[in-house]
Amino acid sequence: MKRFTPQPGFTVLAYRLALDPSATAVGRLHSHAGAARAAYNWAVGHVTAVWWQRKAEQSYGIPEDELTPWRSWSLPALRKAFNLDKRTDPRFAGWWEENSKEAYNTGLANASAAFDNYAKFKGGKRKGARVGVPRFKSKRKARLSCRFTTGAIRVEPDGRHVTLPRIGTVRLHEHRPDLRALIDAGSMRILSATVRMDRGRWFVSFQVEQRHELVRVARPDAAVGIDLGIKTLAVLADSDGTVTQEPNPRHLDHAQKQLRRASRVVSRRRGPDRRTGQKPSRRWEKANRARNRVHHRVANLREDALHKLTTRITREYGTVVVEDLNVAGMGRNRRVSRRIADTAFGEIRRQLTYKTRRHGTRLVVADRWFPSSKTCSRCGAVKAKLPLSVRVFECDTCGLVLDRDANAGHNLVALATRTTLTGTGVAGDLDPAATAGPKPRGADRKTRTTLPRLTAREGRAGGTIPSLRAGTETGDRQQDTRTQLALW
Repeated sequence: MKRFTPQPGFTVLAYRLALDPSATAVGRLHSHAGAARAAYNWAVGHVTAVWWQRKAEQSYGIPEDELTPWRSWSLPALRKAFNLDKRTDPRFAGWWEENSKEAYNTGLANASAAFDNYAKFKGGKRKGARVGVPRFKSKRKARLSCRFTTGAIRVEPDGRHVTLPRIGTVRLHEHRPDLRALIDAGSMRILSATVRMDRGRWFVSFQVEQRHELVRVARPDAAVGIDLGIKTLAVLADSDGTVTQEPNPRHLDHAQKQLRRASRVVSRRRGPDRRTGQKPSRRWEKANRARNRVHHRVANLREDALHKLTTRITREYGTVVVEDLNVAGMGRNRRVSRRIADTAFGEIRRQLTYKTRRHGTRLVVADRWFPSSKTCSRCGAVKAKLPLSVRVFECDTCGLVLDRDANAGHNLVALATRTTLTGTGVAGDLDPAATAGPKPRGADRKTRTTLPRLTAREGRAGGTIPSLRAGTETGDRQQDTRTQLALW
């Protein structure tokens, strides 16, 4: 499928708006999200059924050329097969006409992407965490979501309502006449809308093509180095020498008493049991909703605080320097894992990335092995060791005594002027020659970022990947069987 490219001078953005739907609209939203889940499960069963069938036929000694043909998981193939099956399949025959076609297309597109990701991972073409075989989505646990790309998608002239296909007009939680003004002026065009149940309420996300207008920052020539931490959320070292601290709000710690109390109430109720098929009681569901409200409030407070911090930084400085932290590795430390998750270091960097791009400013990401805390910000001497328990940096060469985080912030802001960005946006060490010698602790710069590639076992269904041209209709993507491993 051809990738969408915006017009010259335009950029693709997203606006996420909270909804206040009526009872009728809530029923339609639930119906569309359920239809997307049902279509996804149909696609998973449609494709994997052939895998098991071929495995059974192979056990009977049937030759390869006489096995059941593979079924393509490309979106056009799934769409064509679903349209032929939905009128006769008892799972859809009685109600499929109640929802928009976009609901079913959402589930089929997600299933196609899931199979693509699995095949690329097994073929060694996808890095990152292990991708398993697409599984069926549970009605109780699946996230309610549906995406609309065609039909009546608009913001009403009053700025208080939005219109979605087959769902109708839904009231917004906040007044947004600015969006309607941009659309009327020709500076914005809605591409798609995604409705989603998140944290106990419905949201709609508009993907738009908007005219790109750079907003000049307050200090375009200034730089700031950001050292993230747990005790203090962020230490900001300005290029003029001033250091400010952003305290850690610790929203999750402050809510622990409420969570413990709510969890005790939930534990005393009769909850669900998958082994025996026991259904949860009404009192358990009520207590569980009360506990979820505490978690939702913590998440909302954290999101609000991080957005205010990153927006203030990107609106003031022309250059922002952050560290490339191994957040996943830091989270494996059971002593600080909860506080690491509460501070959301990865979310801070993600917001800084797109907000600096929006303002046309520069984001420098220090190399993961850059010793910002162990380097003296005055003379440049590097300590061999500096435990986390030592919170004051003392230089053995020049005698500098400075707070550990402030020293790291000064080194990061100096990195903005003493290094250049690479193609990936990651800055290297200050002095490569100084670090060419042996490491005091024997550490190198090698970090395994992906799991070892897993090979297919004999006892699993599926055999090899479908043939080079599993589908027959125009538009199917090719699936190479000569270079990829067995799927199952």
